[in-house]
Amino acid sequence: MASSVDQQPSLGLPNTLRLGLFQGCLGCLAVIFAGLLNRVMLSELEFPGLLVGGALAFEQFVAPSRVLFGQISDAHPWAGRHRLPYIWLGTALFCGLAVLSVPLIFHVGRLLEAASQPELALGIAALCGLFALYGLAISLASTPYLALVIDRTSEAERPRAVGLIWCLLTVGIVIGAISINLSLRSLDGITDPALLEPVLLGFMGRVAVVVLVLTVVATVGLEPSKKQLDLPAGGQRREDSITLAQAWALVSSSRQVLVFFSFLVLFTLGLFLQDPILESYAADVFGMPIAATASLNAIWGMGTLTGLLLAGLWIVPRLGKLATARLGCQLILVSLVCLALAGLEPRVPVLQVVMLLFGLAAGIGTNSALVLMLDLTLPEAAGTFVGVWGLAQALSRALGKLLGGGLLDLARSLQQAFELAPSVYFPYALVLGVEVLVAFGALVLLRRVNLRQFREDTGRSLSKVLALELG
Repeated sequence: MASSVDQQPSLGLPNTLRLGLFQGCLGCLAVIFAGLLNRVMLSELEFPGLLVGGALAFEQFVAPSRVLFGQISDAHPWAGRHRLPYIWLGTALFCGLAVLSVPLIFHVGRLLEAASQPELALGIAALCGLFALYGLAISLASTPYLALVIDRTSEAERPRAVGLIWCLLTVGIVIGAISINLSLRSLDGITDPALLEPVLLGFMGRVAVVVLVLTVVATVGLEPSKKQLDLPAGGQRREDSITLAQAWALVSSSRQVLVFFSFLVLFTLGLFLQDPILESYAADVFGMPIAATASLNAIWGMGTLTGLLLAGLWIVPRLGKLATARLGCQLILVSLVCLALAGLEPRVPVLQVVMLLFGLAAGIGTNSALVLMLDLTLPEAAGTFVGVWGLAQALSRALGKLLGGGLLDLARSLQQAFELAPSVYFPYALVLGVEVLVAFGALVLLRRVNLRQFREDTGRSLSKVLALELG
């Protein structure tokens, strides 16, 4: 029997947790790319910060592809399925590219040491290209995945589903950090690339296999059939009848789309600007080894997990989505100030407590922001809207990687240019200070988000788009 868009087959708790395994896999890989490889390139291989941030930013510079992949997923099913084939193909691609990244990074490190041209320029270009391809693969998998979450949840059950699924993202971050700690503990104090490379390559290979298997387990059988999502006669049309041009006209029809897009950019940038330099901050200012700096991600992840659960099960139902998002932004702002101040008198326990509080704030803010994101999405063009919101987040992650490394290099250059007293703390303090300002900007912009206005504007625009198509 056909059903309306608001009558999706309910996921239920077991399938929600199973679907969340994919997010857990992405969290695990995020720790490795944003934490471990950053740390190795900056501290062990002594890459310039701008090179590290710039190369990793290419993963996010391809973010506009999310809009395209979302619309393709809506409009072009494989074997009658709109989501699963794209999720599986994207996962296979980013797992393979993750393994290839390790030998390429060390090859570029050898070229940097030898300062050989033009080989070095070609190596850097290859590194940027690999991360761009990795970003395309992530977009290909994750955009249909989020659309699948919308396909399988009603607005009423979505906050709980989002909370649980993103809890598993955080669990993946924690597991990834613990795996790094246990698997790479033998590398503490080792800086010789000849010893680092084979161990890291073997570790990445094992992670890629586990991620690929878990993705299939997480998603197989969960996409509703076309019959379940078809709409009754006289109702709204299926999403795959909307072309890319029509979809873009729809998402650009409301000023609220731009407001929320801008909020997501600043909110995500306020969370992740420190990503490229956090583990180096812990290494250079607090004197922590590789395994110990990786554990910071586990601490942050446990705080985030707690925040997600608190927001999804208790805070959002009582305060509402917008009020919870404001609370999350305020707590993120305070925790970033504490993170910057912790380096003045560097003590590892203080840093660990601050990271736990930062994670708690991130979890509260992320849950409410994600629920808002999915509510500000029309089911008739779910893939397209998810692609737009994913573009906002990916763009800010790219800016975070680029600005994080670039600001670090800038601060170090300012120290030399103005002959300031040598300080390992100052460059990191500058990065964190800028992040505080960005988080404040997100809080200000959130006040202009209006869910009712969004629905009125896009609802009218959808009716116009479909009327033109029918005419």
